[in-house]
Amino acid sequence: MQKLILILLFSFTVSTCFNATAHDAISPKFPSESELLYNKMKLNDTVDYELFRLAFNGYKKVKDKRKSILTLVDFNKPSTEKRFYVIDMEQERLLYTTHVAHGKNSGGDVATQFSNRSGSFQSSLGFYLTSNTYQGRNGYSLRLQGLEAGINDHAMSRAIVIHGAPYANPSVIPSLGRLGRSLGCPALPQEVSKEVIDTIKEGTLLFIYSKTADYTHKSELI
Repeated sequence: MQKLILILLFSFTVSTCFNATAHDAISPKFPSESELLYNKMKLNDTVDYELFRLAFNGYKKVKDKRKSILTLVDFNKPSTEKRFYVIDMEQERLLYTTHVAHGKNSGGDVATQFSNRSGSFQSSLGFYLTSNTYQGRNGYSLRLQGLEAGINDHAMSRAIVIHGAPYANPSVIPSLGRLGRSLGCPALPQEVSKEVIDTIKEGTLLFIYSKTADYTHKSELI
C-alpha cells in the first residue's frame, strides 16, 4: 500500500511540473505597446524607459493634441546632462536631444522641488500642450498650457514658457558646475531653441517628469 501511495504521489508531482512548464512555454510575457515602440526607436541608450512609458500613457489619453510630436523633460537627470527630448511619434524617431534648465528654486544641479504657484520660481511637472509663439524679453518663446489641475494649470498665468537663454548653454557648466537656472521655465540653449520651438509649437504634447515628487499619485493622465 505504501509503495502504491508513493507511486501515485510521484506521478502527480511529475504531471504538475510538466503542466506548469508547458503553461510557461505557451504563455510568455508579451511586451507592451510602449515597450515595442521604445525598442523600435532604440531609445534605451538615451531616454529612460519609465519616463517614456508614463509619457506614452498620457499621449494616448490627451485628445486635444494637433501633431504627433511628443517632448520629454527628464528632471531625474542633472542639468549637466542632456535631458530634453523631442520625438516624432508618427515617424517613430528621435528628433532632438539637448540640455534644458530648470527653475532656480527647484534645486541646484538636480531639480527636486516643484510648484504650481506664482512667484515660486520653481518648475512644474506634468503634461502640457504647446500653444503659440511670441517675441518676449527672452526672445522667441513658446507658451505652454498646463493640462493638470493643481499640478501645472497655472502655467499660463505664471508665464511658464519655452525660450532660449545663455545660461542654458552647456558652455557655462565648467564655471558653474551646472547650468544656470530660470524663473521656472524650461529654458533651452539659444543655438537650438528656435528650431526646437518651431518643431513643437501649436498643439504638441510636452511631459516634464521627476521621481522625487509625488506626482504619479496625483496625475490622472498616467
